[in-house]
Amino acid sequence: MSRGVIQPSQQKLAEKLTILNDRGVGMLTRVYNIKKACGDPKAKPSYLVDKNLESAVKFIVRKFPAVETRNNNQQLAQLQKEKSEILKNLALYYFTFVDVMEFKDHVCELLNTIDACQVFFDITVNFDLTKNYLDLVVTYTTLMIILSRIEERKAIIGLYNYAHEMTHGASDREYPRLGQMIVDYENPLKKMMEEFVPHGKSLSDALVSLQMVYPRRNLSADQWRNAQLLSLISAPSTMLNPAQSDTMPCEYLSLDTMEKWIVFGFILCHSVLNSDAAALSLWKLALQSSTCLCLFRDEVFHIHKAAEDLFVNIRGYNKRINDIRECKEQALSHAGSMHRERRKFLRSALKELATVLADQPGLLGPKALFVFMALSFARDEIIWLLRHKNSAPIIHIAELIFYMEELRAHVRKYGPVMQRYYVQYLSGFDAVVLNELVQNLSVCPEDESIIMSSFVNTMTSLSVKQVEDGEVFDFRGMRLDWFRLQAYTSVSKASLGIADHKELGKMMNTIIFHTKMVDSLVDMLVETSDLSIFCFYSRAFEKMFQQCLELPSQSRHSICFPLLCTHFMSCTHELCPEERHHIGDRSLSLCNMFLDEMAKQARNLITDICTEQCTLSDQLLPKHCAKTISQAVNKKSKKATGKKGEPEREKPGVESMRKNRLLVTNLDKLHTALSELCFSINYVPNLVVWEHTFTPREYLTSHLEIRFTKSIVGMTMYNQATQEIAKPSELLTSVRAYMTVLQSIENYVTIDITRVFNNVLLQQTQHLDSHGEPTITSLYTNWYLETLLRQVSNGHIAYFPAMKAFVNLPTENELTFNAEEYSDISEMRSLSELLGPYGMKFLSESLMWHISSQVAELKKLVVENMEVLTQMRTSFDKPDHMSVCAFSFVKPFVLKRMTIIGVILSFRSLAQEALRDVLSCHIPFLVSSVEDFKDHIPRETDMKVAMNVYELSSAAGLPCEIDPALVVALSSQKSENISPEEEYKIACLLMVFVAVSLPTLASNVMSQYSPAIEGHCNNIHCLAKAINQIAAALFTIHKGSIEDRLKEFLALASSSLLKIGQETDKMTTRNRESVYLLLDMIVQESPFLTMDLLESCFPYVLLRNAYHAVYKQSISANA
Repeated sequence: MSRGVIQPSQQKLAEKLTILNDRGVGMLTRVYNIKKACGDPKAKPSYLVDKNLESAVKFIVRKFPAVETRNNNQQLAQLQKEKSEILKNLALYYFTFVDVMEFKDHVCELLNTIDACQVFFDITVNFDLTKNYLDLVVTYTTLMIILSRIEERKAIIGLYNYAHEMTHGASDREYPRLGQMIVDYENPLKKMMEEFVPHGKSLSDALVSLQMVYPRRNLSADQWRNAQLLSLISAPSTMLNPAQSDTMPCEYLSLDTMEKWIVFGFILCHSVLNSDAAALSLWKLALQSSTCLCLFRDEVFHIHKAAEDLFVNIRGYNKRINDIRECKEQALSHAGSMHRERRKFLRSALKELATVLADQPGLLGPKALFVFMALSFARDEIIWLLRHKNSAPIIHIAELIFYMEELRAHVRKYGPVMQRYYVQYLSGFDAVVLNELVQNLSVCPEDESIIMSSFVNTMTSLSVKQVEDGEVFDFRGMRLDWFRLQAYTSVSKASLGIADHKELGKMMNTIIFHTKMVDSLVDMLVETSDLSIFCFYSRAFEKMFQQCLELPSQSRHSICFPLLCTHFMSCTHELCPEERHHIGDRSLSLCNMFLDEMAKQARNLITDICTEQCTLSDQLLPKHCAKTISQAVNKKSKKATGKKGEPEREKPGVESMRKNRLLVTNLDKLHTALSELCFSINYVPNLVVWEHTFTPREYLTSHLEIRFTKSIVGMTMYNQATQEIAKPSELLTSVRAYMTVLQSIENYVTIDITRVFNNVLLQQTQHLDSHGEPTITSLYTNWYLETLLRQVSNGHIAYFPAMKAFVNLPTENELTFNAEEYSDISEMRSLSELLGPYGMKFLSESLMWHISSQVAELKKLVVENMEVLTQMRTSFDKPDHMSVCAFSFVKPFVLKRMTIIGVILSFRSLAQEALRDVLSCHIPFLVSSVEDFKDHIPRETDMKVAMNVYELSSAAGLPCEIDPALVVALSSQKSENISPEEEYKIACLLMVFVAVSLPTLASNVMSQYSPAIEGHCNNIHCLAKAINQIAAALFTIHKGSIEDRLKEFLALASSSLLKIGQETDKMTTRNRESVYLLLDMIVQESPFLTMDLLESCFPYVLLRNAYHAVYKQSISANA
């Protein structure tokens, strides 16, 4: 098996190139992170900024790489104290530099081996070998350039070595060589130009082989357009033909990569520029395309200045320097427009490609090459734009990225389609052709024959069933074998020279591409379209996103920015695991920020649409039709309608009448912008970033919930200072308009808007929402209690039973609101719709709290007059004794407080009735079941069970004999020092107190009964409800007989009222008949009293005469 002195199989060129390239990227990552850490004051090693070590650091850097510890004890004294900490904390930095030195040694050794083997390089034939060789040269060059950019490198290495010497008595064994390398590579390119003189032949041969590839890739957009590049539909007849090329892997090779090869390669072997026209042509073309190159991540290399500085000191290079200057001018004046046109072409080309493949995914098989070419071309233009972001405007870049993401999604989604196609291609065509090529080889050594036979056997054994069974394919071994074979056949004096069998190389390159379509689609996507570089251009990335959101035509592509965050983790390397968390966190925070901003923008658009719709809905409110009705009446009666030329008021709906299709309203613009943005939000159901799943729609949902909550509360227009608030019916109209708009969002985005309604509206039925903010329930409850009912207590408003509403009374100080507009049936129904059963329950509880405070005050009055009341209770049939007792106690405002209670209960009755009406519309069957349940409680039922039924009924708005809410409120009033028997006695005497106080109402001028309102202007008609409800609640709590106590009350009240019939003082009895009617009202209101019982206490003839008198008085007053 002798192959001469150097056997290629023993040199393992393929393995070494693979390993060193991977290690080189890892070393670049570590050195890059050191540079960034040293450039950040917060992350920089503390010893470099420590004031105590400042003189020592300056001394070490000045003497570097020499080590002098004996004569400088004073300067290094502080170093002595912290030597152990320095060794510990700077070890990672120091040994990274040592690793760089070892990497350099291995690279130099491999480059010498390649020169000794006289390896043949041609990118179109032995692609893997040439590409890996050029990658290694560029990685090595880049590493040394970035190393030289770490300003603190001497300080770090020197500090560590001094600390090592102080600790161990000698310098670190690697320090002399490392120090010398740092000094030698102060100007890395100049040093490497000398170093690469022996490697010039190999390097220039590899570079010149690009002359068939690079110029073809570096074409203008017009040339691409004329060639109908990437178009599947330009030639329909060949649509199903596989996309073929002699140089398959070169077609999607990164332009950015090739330019780095050419620029750095020809700087290192610059002499070839003077002797080879092809080399010079490549060099000039690369210099004209860009002003800077990407070294690594966001580190850039300014080509023209660096090249000019290097060549200026070389004799006879004036012509090359002039070339550089000319190319710089060309790049500055034309490169920007050339790349802009390319991006413009690629946007349309990728859109067409993505659209066709979405419709016909089967074309991904034969046209896979087009997809990866398109991705590679687009990625090159985006990276170029990032590098030149300061000199080129970043516009419409989101659209290009979006189409890239669309193509990537097609490849991931239809991977099995591509696998089926290429498994059949490999087994049915490639295996046959390769077998023929191998058979026709004139010379084929044993090792090469074994490898190529294994290729044919591997491909022949493939079948579609393996794809259908979900078998995992792995052709990495085959690809590495081909790489090895390239190395074996590319050395000089090889038995089988690939330079003489180029067809074999081109065929194998095509086969390797086909294998990647089966087992390495994800890796191919990373190779051709990875944009993790955006992770290191955060500001530019965020600026692009903001520009995208601001342009309505581009906002539909904004989802590409969160999708790009999924790329970030692919830029990490196993040699630098510590940066995974940093990059992962950055990807998460950026993705979160982008999705949040998109949702906010959509929310703002929706809010604007809702505002417009609420305005339109407001125009349909009944209050706005008065003017229209007035105009119609005036027109009918032929009256003058006002000044001439007064513009006629536009009727609602005019905005929908279009005279011209080109007329675009603000609402149209908002809907267009929203539909575009919602397309983006709805584009993917979720995306995974660093093992975290993001759901774009959930961002929108949460923002809509927050905004809907704020909007509902805002639309109440509650002003605490002036106590103004929106009418419930108007708020309900606005909320319904808002909800209609939100429901329409489901046409744009797949979100559950009902969930939003449930979450928000249910929270609004509570006192506070989930953020602890006031809700419409608390605002309206507060307003009705503190504003409306307080004005009722002050005598400015009366409850009109006939109208079932509270109405303003004529007073000196006019109220700022019309009570009727807030308390009539329609408003109370609207309030019930808004607050729902929970909210109305809270309203009831608040009302009951006020009642319980009034009852507490009444009990105090009873206690003060207990002795007199006890006597009166037993003397109702002794008129003379009653008269004496009536004058013996102070007449406080007992009836005033009872009237307030009655007013509150009347308001609650209105609210409960409205709730019942609303629920009967929404849940009629459930309400009827509850009603049936309540109506059929047996009389002998235990009171606890009955109260549970009453509580259920009350929640549904049904009236109950005993009010459960009032029972609960009054139960909480338990005095510590009073026994239950005493409490019961107080309750009985309270009823006595009210009964014997009724005659005092006759002297009040406001106690006049009005048949029109079916009540009294001072609201004493509300006493009927108060007396019945309070008695029922109190005697339920104290387990007394409600009927017996009300009979007792009726006896005392009738006795007291009959007594005023004998009075002769007209002032005392001026409204006697109106007060008589209270007895009838009490009996009518009570479920426990009957008219027969009243007849036994109070002659009905008196009631009849009283009704007659008040109606007669009302007629005469009106006349």
